[in-house]
Amino acid sequence: MSLSKNNIKLITSLQQKKYRQKHQLFVAEGVKVVNELLASSLKVEQLYTTDESFMTLKEVEVVLISENELKKVSTLKKPNKVLGLFKIPKDEEINKNSFIVALDGVNDPGNLGTIIRLCDWFGISELVCSKNTVDCYNQKVVQSTMGSLTRVQVSYVDLPEFLKSTSLPIYTADMDGENVYTTSLPKQAVLVMGNEANGISPEITDVVKDIITIPRFGDLQQTESLNVATATAILLSEFKRDLI
Repeated sequence: MSLSKNNIKLITSLQQKKYRQKHQLFVAEGVKVVNELLASSLKVEQLYTTDESFMTLKEVEVVLISENELKKVSTLKKPNKVLGLFKIPKDEEINKNSFIVALDGVNDPGNLGTIIRLCDWFGISELVCSKNTVDCYNQKVVQSTMGSLTRVQVSYVDLPEFLKSTSLPIYTADMDGENVYTTSLPKQAVLVMGNEANGISPEITDVVKDIITIPRFGDLQQTESLNVATATAILLSEFKRDLI
């Protein structure tokens, strides 16, 4: 078999959120990422591959294609043997009794992908996003999670309403907050991280009670701010420190 015009049209259309929502499908590429998704509870619609070893998979529709055909539908600079179409899972109820990371208007796919990986690394299963945060099934997000998307539940909600409904303490980061290294942090909380350029929105500011900061140590102290994913990594490390 080979790629038909309809196959190509469908795969390329899934680069846009509206078509991912319409077809309830998303694209994953590369041997590692695809194998991680195949090993999860996610359902695969179809695989397109240049690697005959994938042809042995049972109960999966696998189409053997050429390297040139893979290049036509791949978004990677160097396509890596396999591209899969996976079904977007149905929304599940958020576990409000766990540690939660919340994102307010994070726009960069790479940042979201890295934060999903960080949640996976630090054992956080709930990531709650405002509706204007980038789609977690964006191909760049899927690729940068390296499979962590299968172990972290990402939910899109009315974030101010969600925060008002939680009984957990709510933290966010700001330059004028309390030094995170000298603050006593709870085991369970909601950590809200904001937009790359503007931080958290006024609606979220009204809800947050606890503000912490990562102090600068350089002599000049001219660095304006940290990347949101970098800041998330540092803060999660501090929240988890006492659990070791």
